[in-house]
Amino acid sequence: MQKVDRAFVGGESTTTKAEPGKKGRQYNGWTENTVLEDYSLRYAPKSFRTWTPYVVATTALGGIAYLADFAIGGSIAITHGFTNALAAILVAAVVIFVTGVPIAYYSAKYSIDMDLLTRGTGFGYFGSTLTSIIYASFTFIFFALEGSIMGQGLEAALHIPLPIGYLIAAVVVIPLVVYGMTALSRLQVWTQPIWLVLMFAPFVSIAIKEPGKYAEWTHFAGNSPSGSGFSTLGFGLGAGVALSLIAQIGEQVDYLRFMPDKTKENSVRWWAAVLAAGPGWVFLGAFKQLGGAFLAFYVADRVGLVKAGEPIEQYIAGFRTFATPIAVGLAGFFVVLSQLKINVTNAYSGSLSWSNFFSRVLHWHPGRVIWIFLNVGIALALMEMGVFGFLNAVLGFYSNVAIAWIGAVTADLMINKPLKLSPSFIEFKRAHLYNFNPVGFGSMVVASIVSILAFFNVFGQTAQAFSPFIALGLAFVLSPIAAVVTKGRYYIARKDDLPEPLMVDGLLSGVTMTCTVCGGAYERPDMAGCTFHAGTICSLCCSLEKDCGDRCKQLVPASALTSRI
Repeated sequence: MQKVDRAFVGGESTTTKAEPGKKGRQYNGWTENTVLEDYSLRYAPKSFRTWTPYVVATTALGGIAYLADFAIGGSIAITHGFTNALAAILVAAVVIFVTGVPIAYYSAKYSIDMDLLTRGTGFGYFGSTLTSIIYASFTFIFFALEGSIMGQGLEAALHIPLPIGYLIAAVVVIPLVVYGMTALSRLQVWTQPIWLVLMFAPFVSIAIKEPGKYAEWTHFAGNSPSGSGFSTLGFGLGAGVALSLIAQIGEQVDYLRFMPDKTKENSVRWWAAVLAAGPGWVFLGAFKQLGGAFLAFYVADRVGLVKAGEPIEQYIAGFRTFATPIAVGLAGFFVVLSQLKINVTNAYSGSLSWSNFFSRVLHWHPGRVIWIFLNVGIALALMEMGVFGFLNAVLGFYSNVAIAWIGAVTADLMINKPLKLSPSFIEFKRAHLYNFNPVGFGSMVVASIVSILAFFNVFGQTAQAFSPFIALGLAFVLSPIAAVVTKGRYYIARKDDLPEPLMVDGLLSGVTMTCTVCGGAYERPDMAGCTFHAGTICSLCCSLEKDCGDRCKQLVPASALTSRI
């Protein structure tokens, strides 16, 4: 077999005959710079994970400063009344927390992002391509919603027209996101105390000056046909909107993958950081949604129900209770700070997801930085189209697909792995995966289709209201059934045949190995054996290889793939 060389410049790959002493695939400067690239398509190595659990957790939690929670809570309360809003928000929070725990744990343990985790939890190499689009959609939809809120803040505080405000909201995040975790960790840690004080201040002030308002809030009916009381349909529809945030766990683990290894010495701090910054985000998220519901009630008599759902109006009224002369300016500053903190995360996570998508489909990776511009550009277009005005409809539909995806991933981690229906570890490398695994991918597709049909009222009003719960239930039931039927054979396409062990004393090995293709040194979890290049290959070079035809997996008999690791 003639060994071939891959020259890779600016994202383009070509095949040439190998020459003595010549380096193989070469990446452009953006891709080779680890500060810019942030291991967007790889396992995050020990050598890069130098932050403490506190810094990682604070950075991850800084990303949930978004004010869309206030808009969502306000919208649910205005549409369905107080009781339905309260029940919907709390039930959705419980569901999001439970599904988020195993995802946060496995991502932090194996130091991989949501896209790579999905590959190894029943979706397969190309099967997770669809979820990359789902995840990318989450990031640019919420970027657009958050950017719209920032535009409203700029208009209220500085009288900047909305279209220009939207442009500013989009462009201002790019320089910060370019430098990845290195810059974002500093931004989030430095701004977190200021943000927390400003967020809680109106609620404390109202509790002191107008304590009766909280009791009055429980009778808020908004536009609900059932008034402030409970209705099954109102609860289901409200919960569907709140559950659209279930994919937020993906953005949390994009940071949690940089957690240091869990040891006996840091075990308590490690678990505290993973739980707080992983699924724990939803506790603050639920508070913000309930806060938005309360502030919508508080300002409804002054600005009307339509504008009562806008966070800028909510916080102007809140700040006027203790800082009247500067209330508008203070509200504008708070909105801009909040939206900046979240939209750097949306843009960052979107760049990771697009990188995964295009590397799989086109075998092309010009660098994570390029995809920042794509993600921000799509979000800007949505802002200019007025996506904020369709908040409930957009999020209600999106939640069906997002929860089917998260449900299938969680089912594999919570059910299939403990029952040994799937491998105990997470395999994300192309060299070891089938292109499609019907367990996760099939479960997600079926659950999505049925829940979307329900969402469009094919099965009646009750099913329409509870379509996200249908998606979740089907994903949880179908995943283990599919694993049993297929006997788990589509998880691993071939055994890991490298001589160095993957795990050492219960932790991923830190031993470095040289990639035959690009010549780079990468830690053991990122490496695989390559029959095409007759040597070891890093996960990125493996993903970008166009000519091998997955030969390594074709040479392994199916009977050899029954072991569990």
